[in-house]
Amino acid sequence: MDLYDDGEQIYMQQEDDWDRDMLLDPAWEKQQRKTFTAWCNSHLRKAGTQIENIEEDFRDGLKLMLLLEVISGERLAKPERGKMRVHKISNVNKALDFITGKGVKLVSIGAEEIVDGNAKMTLGMIWTIILRFAIQDISVEETSAKEGLLLWCQRKTAPYKNVNIQNFHISWKDGLGFCALIHRHRPELIDYGKLRKDDPMTNLNTAFDVAEKYLDIPKMLDAEDILSTLRPDEKAVMTYVSCYYHAFSGKQKAETAANRICKVLAVNQENEQLMTDYEKLASDLLEWIRRTIPWLENRLPENTMQAMQQKLEDFRDYRRLHKPPKVQEKCQLEINFNTLQTKLRLSNRPAFMPSEGQMVSDINNAWGNLEGAEKGYEEWLLNEIRRLERLDHLAEKFRQKAAIHESWTEGKEEMLRLRDFETASLSEIKALLKKHEAFESDLAAHQDRVEQIAAIAQELNELDYYDSPSVNGRCQRICDQWDNLGNLTRQRNEALQRTEKLLETIDQLYLEFAKRAAPFNNWMEGAMEDLQDSFIVHTMEEIQGLSAAHEQFKATLPDADKERQAILGIHNEIAKIVQTYHVNMSGVNPYTAIDPQEINAKWEKVRQLVPHRDRALLEEHARQQNNERLRRQFAGQANVIGPWIQTKMEEIGYISMELHGTLEDQLAHLRQYEKSIVNYAPKIEQLEGDHQLIQAALIFDNKHTNYTMEHIRVGWEQLLTTIARTINEIENQILTRDAKGITQEQLNEFRASFNHFDRKRTGVMDADDFKSCLISVGYNLGESEFARIMSIVDPNRMGVVTFQAFIDFMSRETADTDTADQVMASFKVLAGDKNYILEDELRRELPPDQAEYCIARMAPYVGPDGVPGALDYMSFSTALYGESDL
Repeated sequence: MDLYDDGEQIYMQQEDDWDRDMLLDPAWEKQQRKTFTAWCNSHLRKAGTQIENIEEDFRDGLKLMLLLEVISGERLAKPERGKMRVHKISNVNKALDFITGKGVKLVSIGAEEIVDGNAKMTLGMIWTIILRFAIQDISVEETSAKEGLLLWCQRKTAPYKNVNIQNFHISWKDGLGFCALIHRHRPELIDYGKLRKDDPMTNLNTAFDVAEKYLDIPKMLDAEDILSTLRPDEKAVMTYVSCYYHAFSGKQKAETAANRICKVLAVNQENEQLMTDYEKLASDLLEWIRRTIPWLENRLPENTMQAMQQKLEDFRDYRRLHKPPKVQEKCQLEINFNTLQTKLRLSNRPAFMPSEGQMVSDINNAWGNLEGAEKGYEEWLLNEIRRLERLDHLAEKFRQKAAIHESWTEGKEEMLRLRDFETASLSEIKALLKKHEAFESDLAAHQDRVEQIAAIAQELNELDYYDSPSVNGRCQRICDQWDNLGNLTRQRNEALQRTEKLLETIDQLYLEFAKRAAPFNNWMEGAMEDLQDSFIVHTMEEIQGLSAAHEQFKATLPDADKERQAILGIHNEIAKIVQTYHVNMSGVNPYTAIDPQEINAKWEKVRQLVPHRDRALLEEHARQQNNERLRRQFAGQANVIGPWIQTKMEEIGYISMELHGTLEDQLAHLRQYEKSIVNYAPKIEQLEGDHQLIQAALIFDNKHTNYTMEHIRVGWEQLLTTIARTINEIENQILTRDAKGITQEQLNEFRASFNHFDRKRTGVMDADDFKSCLISVGYNLGESEFARIMSIVDPNRMGVVTFQAFIDFMSRETADTDTADQVMASFKVLAGDKNYILEDELRRELPPDQAEYCIARMAPYVGPDGVPGALDYMSFSTALYGESDL
């Protein structure tokens, strides 16, 4: 049996009751007449009219039809305007047909009785109308109509003493029930504590007056009538009490609608603020990247080590002080963007599209360019420092060799130009010839040094040495002088050869001395040069090699000393022969300029340089030992921190994909991981300190570890970004779950499906995997439909679907209808019987700031049907939610 069939039986039973009541107590007719008249006028005044006599004023049917139109909100058939009885009966029949069309079965009530002014039938008809339009729709805790109204009264008056509502007659005689209902909803209107149960007249009049003055409920009952009867008329009381119900429940609905609008406006304001914050943060970050990249791409070299070291220090400050806050800003920017997109999806708003060039992908591309420039800049700095170090060493070596060579060549050209052989004796010519042969030997021995000087100059040119012009000029002068020495030597040799036949062979001892002294002198000069030569090493193996070579050199000193003594022995033998045979000699060896004093002096110099070289090698050995200690110290920490970071990354990925426990459990677990990771930061800082010591010591390699500080930095930054992003994803999943009403079992099913089709275990599904997942849950997808779904779950066209976007899509179907129903319900409550809302109504129902914000949003839509300052439903929903599915 449907609702209307039930209603017909109820009305028939009520009509029988009404007949018996009238027969048993005709005094009730007076109460009903007054109550029903007041109830009718409370609705007719909305149409600008009223009735005075209930059985007379409804006889022509016009006001009866008007009453039904007002209380139902519907249009009845066009009434007859004639004054004849047939016209009146036609109008009343139209009204009765409308009532019957609402599922009400009228018993013994005909149009003729109403037209004839039958009071009993007229009151019965009005009571039927009241039951249908004022009482039937009342519903409280699965009860309706009379029982629902009675239950509502009992619930509202339960806290009040001396009030016990059990019916609609004697329970209301003392007036406390009416006062309790008013006080429950409007406590400022009645001082309930001053009311007395033994003063029903005052209680009733107080309730009736307050209801009429403040609640717009007309007086439908008289206190005297209620108190003068043993049992007040139930229908009159029910009619009056139903007015209380509609007055108070209508206000509650308006408050609920206002609260909903406030909530929607607050969400809109918050989303707009998030959009503004994202745009500013993205603009600032991109501007910083734009300023920084040209600095990192500047490859203009410096001429000195000090200037390059300052550039390296500036780069370290950038890495340590300037970049980390920007890394945090980039991470926060991604978190804000994801949170904003989630909130927009939950409120059924279009996805947020940042300004051109400020998408997350644009920022990631700019950041990638920054890191590329950063890596190239660091490599360039280190190469430049190595180049300048090499240049300084080569330049110093060039100066030393050039000075030694220039010292050796000093006076050689003048010597070769002498014409002393022209007046010399035979012995002197022989001596000059032998001396020239010794000089040629010495000249050949210096050929290697000249070639070394030229090779060093060439390398300085190739390495772009800043003082290359000076080096080239000096090298050119040495080469030109060397060529000239060769020409002069050849010319003098030819002259001596021409006179050789005229000269005696010079004493062989002088010749032997010269031949042995010259190489030995060159050896000592080479030894002094090597002992004074500066060296640069980077490893223990290199310093050990130098030390081994030095020890080998020292091992040759005894043999060298024997050679020195042998050479000096030749000189002593010459002196002995001269003294023994009284040879007329000048005492100067004609074959060489080297004398024993020079050999002894250089030998003593070599002996003094050996301990100095020992100390220099020992100091360098100690420095390399310290460098090795720094390498091992850094490697010991890096080999622990690197695997730790990798392990944490894998554990975070497992937590975000596991199916055990609730989202809150996963979030708590991730926050514990975040805390442990943050607490690990001092170890990273300690490793940074060790890395700075290594760079300060100019250590460029470390065989004890495969981890560099750059690896550790990148891994640490990725770990911090990953844990923050994962926590944000779980928070967004919780927000989605609570907003959509998703159960934990549903979330687990979503996660299981997502994990199954995430075949690469990357935490996202590509387009093909996502399509396979949709087909597995029952979607029949065409290419256009799948493209539409991808535009929802992947608005940024990244080509992948995250788990958050996946659960948003799976639950959005129910969210759309709920939001639309709420907007329609809020609009109907505020609009009432109209099809639009006025600005004054918004200002009355909403807080001032929310009302003005809403009116400003609605400004482009104002003015339906020519009513100024009004808003229809379509404009209302568009103003609040934008151009959406609503």
